[in-house]
Amino acid sequence: MASALPTSSYGTITDTPAPHPNENNTGTEADDPLLGPKPQQSWWRRKMVVDVRRDWADVVLLACYVITGILDSASISTWGAFVSMQTGNTVYLGLGPTAGTNRWKKSGISILCFCVGSFFFSRLHRVFSPSPKRRWVLCLSFLIQMIFIVVAASILTWGPTGSTGPDDVPWYVIVPIGLIAFQSCGQAVASRALKYNALTSVVLTSIYCDLFSDAELFESIFVNVERNQRIAAPSLLLVGALLGGFIAKSALGAAGALWVAAALKFVIITSWFLWPADN
Repeated sequence: MASALPTSSYGTITDTPAPHPNENNTGTEADDPLLGPKPQQSWWRRKMVVDVRRDWADVVLLACYVITGILDSASISTWGAFVSMQTGNTVYLGLGPTAGTNRWKKSGISILCFCVGSFFFSRLHRVFSPSPKRRWVLCLSFLIQMIFIVVAASILTWGPTGSTGPDDVPWYVIVPIGLIAFQSCGQAVASRALKYNALTSVVLTSIYCDLFSDAELFESIFVNVERNQRIAAPSLLLVGALLGGFIAKSALGAAGALWVAAALKFVIITSWFLWPADN
């Protein structure tokens, strides 16, 4: 009885080539690649060109709420405009024609730079890597965010020191607002990349709604993880806002608050670098 012809996984008959007379399975020189062994990847490349594990990554994203609180409280107490929470800036922008102040200009700059930053950081995660969760992408994203905060802090620390009124919009006010607003959306884009869409660190209204409309609001902390996240997010932002407000009103001023935020960004960069890889 004739044996059945070999078939592929799609059910089609495959051709089985005849073995070459010199072929054998003993691992001789005929099996060696012509150009030598394939070069090994460096430790650095193996470390960076992997996806980070999503498990517990929400802890890092929740830490971003502290940074948001520091930056927004320092900004609103110093310049009268938000740099992260763009809902308030949109209201200030709408009040521009009737408010009789220049606050709308600062808010408008913040909104514009936030939108441009969203475009930039989303492309950084999508275009330059096959996966938005690549370790090097997350590290680079937060490094850029830290650099923008450092530049803004440097302007406040070593730039012009002339007193400005609430209606004054000199470059050393507009530029720091724009720089910080640009980087703020990087945290939100990272939350999308890691599939924690609710933890953007720039929105609280929807979190309050989802928290108190949760059917499992009173379940154990070991059961309802999303409820735990919704409680932690505004709590940590409040901590950051208190910290930023105290620093901004101290001798360190708003510049001190920005330096603290930059240091926390560095901690997050280190966290992404050390975070376990996704297997």
